Amino acid sequence: MTDMATLWEVGLPLAGTAGGLGYAKVRAPRVFWSLVGLPVTRVRFATTYHSTMDVCGLTVQPSRLRAFMVRNIARRPDVQPVPPKVRRVRGTSTGLRVTLRLPAGLEPADVMAASERLRHAWGVHSVNVVETKPGFVELRMTGYDVLRKVRMPRQRLAAPMTVPVALREDGTAFVRDYLKVPHALTLGANQSGKSMYQRNLVVGLATLPVALVGIDCKRGVEHRSYAPRLSALAITPEEADGLLNGLVSEMEERFDLLSEHGVADIWALPTHLRPAPTVLLVDEVAELFLIATKKDEERRDRMVTQLIRLGQMARAAGIFLEVCGQRFGSDLGKGATALRAQLTGRTVHRVNDKQTAEMGVGDIAPDAVVTVLTIPPDRPGVAVAGDTSGGWCRIRTPELTATEAAAICAEHAHLAPDLPALAAYRPVAPVSIGEPEPVPLVKPSPVTA
Repeated sequence: MTDMATLWEVGLPLAGTAGGLGYAKVRAPRVFWSLVGLPVTRVRFATTYHSTMDVCGLTVQPSRLRAFMVRNIARRPDVQPVPPKVRRVRGTSTGLRVTLRLPAGLEPADVMAASERLRHAWGVHSVNVVETKPGFVELRMTGYDVLRKVRMPRQRLAAPMTVPVALREDGTAFVRDYLKVPHALTLGANQSGKSMYQRNLVVGLATLPVALVGIDCKRGVEHRSYAPRLSALAITPEEADGLLNGLVSEMEERFDLLSEHGVADIWALPTHLRPAPTVLLVDEVAELFLIATKKDEERRDRMVTQLIRLGQMARAAGIFLEVCGQRFGSDLGKGATALRAQLTGRTVHRVNDKQTAEMGVGDIAPDAVVTVLTIPPDRPGVAVAGDTSGGWCRIRTPELTATEAAAICAEHAHLAPDLPALAAYRPVAPVSIGEPEPVPLVKPSPVTA
């Protein structure tokens, strides 16, 4: 009887603890990782590091001096291969960061090629390898699937024109930096999370002193809710034609200003003379390529030409492109490939055909095409993001409703600058059921489209 009572007293708390940890592993993985996963992984890493590096082919033969010291000073007949030297081990709320000093004979590509084997050896969810400086790499291990439930890290971005948009699979924020990557292409099928990505991008830009210009040929169903924060909006191909002409005129005026002051871009101008940076948001870019008559073909060629001109020259004038669509291929017509070449950043969600995936990331990272094609339909918001440097990663955007995005845009409506060249396309606030007729956000301009 006494044994049963003792077993009950000891077993009940243990069962409760085990049940609590099991619940935390599913419902609160960050807590489970901090309490259990991180200590276990650190011990496993420390005890198996040398053997793991050896079997993964990440060791080199020691130098002659080292071999001489081992045999003659340490008096050991066997000379072990040399693995990368561990410089720093740091635990985080999502994983483990390890800084390695590579020995002569190894390069970062060798460690990247072995990342999948390292993941299984140390029992973590993923291992990402980042080169921090010549001779040094950082292993960014994640203990659980951080993309299952997106929780953006807290950080302050002091640099201008930078917007955190999504979460990387290594637990860091994916930041859209327009000064480094001025133009970007975003692709995704229906229900893939492309609109969610665009909402997060617009909300981030809405809080910055920039001008937002929209082209939404679906009669404005996506961009109309951002109207209080937009400086211009086109909702038909005819309006898009005029808006692009006006934006090119704005670019040429800015070039005249730069030439007058002898500077290369708007960031070299004094603050009081600097025009507002402008981001052009194009939704469903395929609508600009589609034609029904010969007359439409002339307009299409003109719009595509203007987009290519903006992509080639507008960065110095502070005009940036965000082109979105469900699909993008050479069959859209002439100019599609030339436009894609100007869009340095690429974000590809789940797509319906291999050609769109190849057009999105195939030219910058061919190995990422397979990852795009394996994105499951039940994980909206998951995408592959990369740029022309060849680097890429999996990301996922946090959930943001259209109502929340519209409220943030309305809150920051006072930041929307006036663009005289696009005054005819300044939008009005959307109409809600039961409300009176909308009032224009600005006094109507005599300029016509």
